[in-house]
Amino acid sequence: MSSFRLDRAVSLGLVHPAMRAFDREHQAGIPILMYHGIRDGVGTKHPYFETNTSPRLFEAHMQFLRDNGFKAVHLDRAVEAMEAGEKGKRYVVITFDDGYRDFYTHAFPVLSKYGHQATMFIVTGRTGDQPIRRDDCEFMTWAEVREVAHYGIEIGSHTVSHPELFQLTEPHVEDELALSKQTIEDQLGRPVRSFAYPFAFPEEDEGFTALLQHLLERNGYENGVSTIVGTASREHNRFVLPRVPVNSFDDLSLFRAKLDGAYDWLHAPQYLYKTVRRFHGRKRRPE
Repeated sequence: MSSFRLDRAVSLGLVHPAMRAFDREHQAGIPILMYHGIRDGVGTKHPYFETNTSPRLFEAHMQFLRDNGFKAVHLDRAVEAMEAGEKGKRYVVITFDDGYRDFYTHAFPVLSKYGHQATMFIVTGRTGDQPIRRDDCEFMTWAEVREVAHYGIEIGSHTVSHPELFQLTEPHVEDELALSKQTIEDQLGRPVRSFAYPFAFPEEDEGFTALLQHLLERNGYENGVSTIVGTASREHNRFVLPRVPVNSFDDLSLFRAKLDGAYDWLHAPQYLYKTVRRFHGRKRRPE
């Protein structure tokens, strides 16, 4: 793996200093942090694609948020604040995708230690009465999900089977949204308001975005997040809000830059790549 990272170099060497020079470190939007596994070890892909965050670094992130005046809120509260145009508060949303058991063993104790709320999106087909193991990862049990929910962790849906929804028919997409939501509500006895889209979100396809929003609204969801890179604001569609990816390569310098919006420039090349890919061989969604 090359030691040079274009995304890091541009964010820390150009964008963040420019924001400071123009006194724009703190953006009007709210950063929605996207974590996955809280465990040691990283993959072999570019750091941009890494999904693990070491427990040690995760705690450093959480302490940084507390020490720098950030208030971690649930996703629905963040949406409310954005739509109301609230100013003067440093809100942040801490989200976790997939429902890995290391959230329960490593992340939850740290969140509790620093007094942070968080939103966790679970895959209901991988959540059972006993830990389910898949692809060398263990997932939380329903008892553990109920425990963290009891202590203030918001639980959202991440579908039933974690498919690439864009490749499914409309009835199948709706099944993934509706059945996961119903299962969580049956298990927790409380409403599910939030949804996280699995895999890269096809934002370049306006028709699919409209369909997804329609299905989410029809099934009682109030908001959702995606893998689109960026800081969330009132201008964004509240059903496919952008997030800021975080992983083990995010030391505190890069973490701070991401919180301040200095990583948002990645959205432009991300969108361009998706658009080119769509018109050059990407499989079209089935009817």
